[in-house]
This record gives sequence, structure tokens and C-alpha cells, in this order.
Amino acid sequence: MADVVILGAGISGHTAALHLSRMLGRRSLGKEHTVTVVSPNSNWNWIPSNIWVGVGKMRKPDVVFPLEPVYRRKGIAFRQAKAVAIWPQGDEQDPRGAVDIVATAPGHAGEADKIRYDYLINATGPRLRFEATEGLGPEGHSLSVCTADHATEAAARLDEVIGRLRAGVPQTLVVGMGHGTCTCEGAAFEYVFNVDHQLREAGVRDLARLVYLSNEAQLGDFGVDGMTFEERGFQTSSELWTASLFRERNVEAILGAHVERVTEGVVHYETLDGAHHRLAFDFAMLLPPFGGVPLQAFDRTGADITAELFAPSGFMKVDADYTPKPYDEWRASDWPSTYLAPGYDNLFAVGIAFAPPHQISRPRTSANGTVIAPSPPRTGMPSGVMGKTAARTIVDRIKHGASAEPHRASMADMGAACVASAGAGLRTGSAASMTMNPVVPDYSRNPTGRDLSGTRGEIGLSGHWVKLMLHHLFLYKAKARPGWQMIPE
Repeated sequence: MADVVILGAGISGHTAALHLSRMLGRRSLGKEHTVTVVSPNSNWNWIPSNIWVGVGKMRKPDVVFPLEPVYRRKGIAFRQAKAVAIWPQGDEQDPRGAVDIVATAPGHAGEADKIRYDYLINATGPRLRFEATEGLGPEGHSLSVCTADHATEAAARLDEVIGRLRAGVPQTLVVGMGHGTCTCEGAAFEYVFNVDHQLREAGVRDLARLVYLSNEAQLGDFGVDGMTFEERGFQTSSELWTASLFRERNVEAILGAHVERVTEGVVHYETLDGAHHRLAFDFAMLLPPFGGVPLQAFDRTGADITAELFAPSGFMKVDADYTPKPYDEWRASDWPSTYLAPGYDNLFAVGIAFAPPHQISRPRTSANGTVIAPSPPRTGMPSGVMGKTAARTIVDRIKHGASAEPHRASMADMGAACVASAGAGLRTGSAASMTMNPVVPDYSRNPTGRDLSGTRGEIGLSGHWVKLMLHHLFLYKAKARPGWQMIPE
């Protein structure tokens, strides 16, 4: 009998749980094996569609659903709680690993418990570090679309801005990154063009100044050092491709920017040249930097081993090469492939929970020494693949022994797609669709770092249809409807 515990019910954790249920067999769960998901949230959120919630094209119920009924149907135990500590070597009472949790469910909030495991998947996702920038976030002076509730608030504030524009009052709207080390540039890119679409649909675009504020040194970097697209034998950079869209839509771009603080109606930021600036706004959606969810780690005697298991960022160390190296020595092979924590054959970290070995974009600092460079993205598609990969390894080790070879899925081998769609209807809307293969460029295999046949950029209505289709397909998959496993991660 094996007990599997998954921390987090986002894309990685939820995917792992569903595949474990499928591969171990629904009838065996609770009898031969257990799969337990621990998450402080009771709902699952398809985060990519929060962008549409953030402009009022969708509502919160369109992008969330309760987890417990899905898990009950699949034989998966669900604990609404937050994990606070890991005991990977067990403790003096039991040599099996354990996790300390604190309940967050209504009526049980604050109750502590310890769960034993044979296999643990850390899929806790990101901690939204609004505190990294003074005045950032919904509790400060800016907005967010990181959660469905944040996006709902952003949509309401955008409606207020449109109302003032209709009354003839010019408005400045700022969308982008709220810190020099943020990730998710693609989400900010998509949101700014959805805002543009809303303003045009309302007939008020001419009175609005729309600004994209980013830590990217060039447009089209997206935290992956940009891309090269090839069509009909002609190569172009994602920088030129993206810049053409900004010119067409009259969106201003401020690049290489680190937001130092946000005050009422003003963004204060530093640029790579070391200069400090102020930008007045009427509406600002600025994404926060991410950190690991706070977890402590202890050895069997109770000694603190947090620094051994986790990087200073709070993300868990896995089978990556964390040796500090100059940029020119970074290699695709530095990136993890099994997501196993060093020294443990039963402890995984997947999705956003694992610590990247280094950035993908070129590291940069301002003239003042401030780090202004995107952190590595770990988007939905790779996160789902990682969750499934960890699940497959666990199932093989349950069935064939702990020496079974782990499955592998490096971001230096897997591709990803980004569809930045504006509008949410079948007949209107457009999308900037991009694919890259692999996510982490490998210059030892490809002169441009990526396979040109799998790295493309297109703009048009067809991409918008794809985004709509993906919205419905992935919600269907996440609800584990019949045939869900046939939909790729």
C-alpha cells in the first residue's frame, strides 16, 4: 500500500492527482493506495481565463469550480488546508515522510494535523509577493488578475474608467509588471490588448493613453530571451513581431523598468539606465513577483533543513544544476527533468514550486545595480506535463519498486504555446498566437536556440478561436469528464 500526498491543486497538482487516480485505478484508492490533495483553496481556477474576467468578458463562475466533488468522484481525498512543514526523513515516531498542515476550511480553520506519505508532490504554486513593492496590489494602489477575485475587481475598476472616458475625461491606463524580477510577461501582454479591445468596443479609445510597463529589455522577450520566427524562408524576431502589434494598436511601451513603489495614482519606477521616473495613472494592473509558498523542512531529529531543501526564493531544489555560472556558460542541460529533490527518491516539486537553475532571459541590472530581468515562466502546458510526469514515476515505483527509472520532461525538451486573445466572442476578437519548442533554448542543437518548425507567431481570428476552445477543453479536462485524459496537457 502506498500513500501519495500532493500539496497544491493548481494545474500541476490537480493534473498529477487525476492521473494518479486513473493509473492506480479508482477501485484501489482507499483500499490499496491513497491519493490526498492538500490545498488552502476549495476551488480550482483556470488562471489563463482570468484575463477575460479582468475585462468583464467572463465572470468568476466561468473560470472556477469546486474541487471536492471531482475528487470524491475519483476516489481522491481532499484536505482544505495549507502545508507549513515537511519532514522528508520522517520523525522519531515514524520513519515515513510527513507534512504538517493547518486547516483553512470553514469551521475547522487553524486546526493542525500531520499527514504521513510514501510519495510527496510539492505543487504549491506561487506566493504572490505584492509586499516586494511598496503600495503594489489590491490592498495597495494597483490591481491584479492573479486570482478570479482580483480579476473581478479589475473589471469593475475598468468599467469606471470607461464611464469617465464616455464623459469626455481623458484617462491613463498602465498594465505590466510591478517589480524588476517579475515573471508572467505574457499575461500582462495579453491583458493590455484585452483592455485595448474593451476601450475600442466602448468607442472611447481615442481619449485613453494605454501604457505597457515591463521589466523586459525588449518587446517580445516574454522571459524566454525572445524567439525567432520563420515564414516562407524569412526569419524575424519576436521583438519586431511584437512591436508591430504595439504600433498598430497605439500602445506605448516602457521597457527595462523596475517599479520601486506605487502611490495613489502614481507609479514610481527605475529604468536600466539608472534614471528614476514617475507615471501618473487612472488605472493600473501590475503583476507581482512570485516566491515559493513558505514551507519549513526538518530532519528526523527535528533539526531545521529548510535551506537544504529550498532555494532562498522559497522554491524547492530539484535535479537541476544550481552551480552559479556566467550567462555564457548557461546550458539547457542545467534544467531539471525528473523534478526529484536531491537525496530523495519520493519527493517531487513541479510547476511553479521548483527552483529554476537560472533565468532564461539575459540577466541585467540597472546602472544603480538593481536587478531588472524577467524570472523564468512556468506556464500551464509545461506545468501540466510536469505533474503527469511525476505521477507516472510514482505509479511505476509503486508497481515495480523504488528503483524504477523516473520519467523525464525537461523544459529544454518540451514546447509551449501562448495565445494572447482579445475579446471573447465567436465572430469578433483577435489573438497573437505563439509557439516555442523548446521553452529553454538549446543553442547546442539549434542556431536560434529553438526548432524553427515549432516556433511560430501568428495574429488573427483563428488564434482567438483556439483560445476559446482551450478554455472549454481544459475546464472539461479539469472536471475529469469522460475522456478527459485524451486532452493533452
